[in-house]
Amino acid sequence: MRKVIHQQLNLDETGIPKIEIDLKSRDDIPQVLLGLQYIYERLNLREKVFTVLEKILPESISKNDGRPGMELWRIFVLGVLRVNLNWDYDRLCEMANQHRNIRQMLGHGGFDDDFMYTRKTIINNVSLFTPEILDEINQIVVKAGHDLVKKKEEKLTGKCDSFVVETDVHYPTDINLLFDASRKVIQLINTLFDKYNVHGWRQYQYNIKRVKKAFRKAQQSKRSKSKDESKRNKLIAESHKAYIELANSFIEKAIISMNFLRQEYGSKETLLEIELLAVNKFVEHANRQIEQINRRVIKGESIPHHEKVFSIFEEHTEWISKGKQGVPVELGLRVCILSDQYNFILHHRVMQKETDNQVAMPMVQETQNKFSDLDACSFDKGFYSPLNQQDLSNILDLVVLPKKGYLSQERKAIENADEFKKYRRKHSAVESDINAIEVHGLDRCLDYGVGGFTRYVALAVTARNIQQVGVAIKKRKLKEQNRKPQIKDTS
Repeated sequence: MRKVIHQQLNLDETGIPKIEIDLKSRDDIPQVLLGLQYIYERLNLREKVFTVLEKILPESISKNDGRPGMELWRIFVLGVLRVNLNWDYDRLCEMANQHRNIRQMLGHGGFDDDFMYTRKTIINNVSLFTPEILDEINQIVVKAGHDLVKKKEEKLTGKCDSFVVETDVHYPTDINLLFDASRKVIQLINTLFDKYNVHGWRQYQYNIKRVKKAFRKAQQSKRSKSKDESKRNKLIAESHKAYIELANSFIEKAIISMNFLRQEYGSKETLLEIELLAVNKFVEHANRQIEQINRRVIKGESIPHHEKVFSIFEEHTEWISKGKQGVPVELGLRVCILSDQYNFILHHRVMQKETDNQVAMPMVQETQNKFSDLDACSFDKGFYSPLNQQDLSNILDLVVLPKKGYLSQERKAIENADEFKKYRRKHSAVESDINAIEVHGLDRCLDYGVGGFTRYVALAVTARNIQQVGVAIKKRKLKEQNRKPQIKDTS
């Protein structure tokens, strides 16, 4: 049984619209809470958001029967706070249990309300969101923000750019990726043998240490200070050969162990095959790394970029070099955003194996499907292609898309036009939007897998727009306070 929120207040409980939020605070929490409060206290807005929130429930779960789960409003508030304030789940759990205003926003606050959240419960519930549901909520939030700051007949002008959201991975080398894979294979096989009470991997911790020692020896061999180049190369080759032979011996033993478990228990235990598939995934990673180390170090080959994997845990991670000064490489995925003149993020796109010039047209089309009054958009040179220029001109009144390289006289005339230069100067504001969303949770994704990555990005965009609504409300309320006449104390 699930409810969006429990409407009946308990004794001594403060309703969400009546929560007193400090307008003079310069912290981010009041801004986010003001945005959430605005959504809740506007009946029409609240009903739209609640209708979308109900979609996160699986169809198999009854809304009326069974044990009550976490209310959907609370899940939404916790998800927004976690990403926007860049908290991990431990900090979020502590603040949900101890911060007065946050507890009131969650619907707690009565003198007998001693409900305490647990970390695992929060994780399981926040993970129910999908990018599609969050995108629907984001559209509602942005339109509510426009009602606050935008004139009715005013058109939207967009700014489009991409940046890299890092995945939670270490710097990859072929030898440390082999260690990661070997370690996981040994750990998982030991867990299975313990589960079925079979002997054979009792010394798994010692075996991991052996692999790590060989890995460190191969790693340190590259730092040899020997002046004899042939001697140095021989040392590197021998240490790497010993390392991959040791790792390969454990992989072969693991394959034999997997076949034994499948033969002995496969017909009785359907879950076993799923567990063995998880082990086999890391076996494949290990075999690939063994082959690449052998080709690179022993045979002297160069490994093509498309054959490389940059994390065995976050396999969607890409090696991205955008040419930024001081940032030679970033490990993650590109995310493209399109924001308007009021700094609301209208649309975003996670770019897997895509470049800027491939997403310019889809970004504008998808944004116009949501916000039909978008009639101008600016880009940087990375988005330019002749086809993009032509296609965008067909659907926008003004396309600010600087061309790369040599400019013809005709092109110079276009880019020197007053209106083009005006919007070109304003385009740099998108960098401010990118920096703001990176500060508010989107510098590094801590969720697992590509599904967790897309959900995390969508939640960060929605949370940032809610904060922008809160900022607009804060300015309005402070302005109203300043208009009120000050009553002097004559006593």
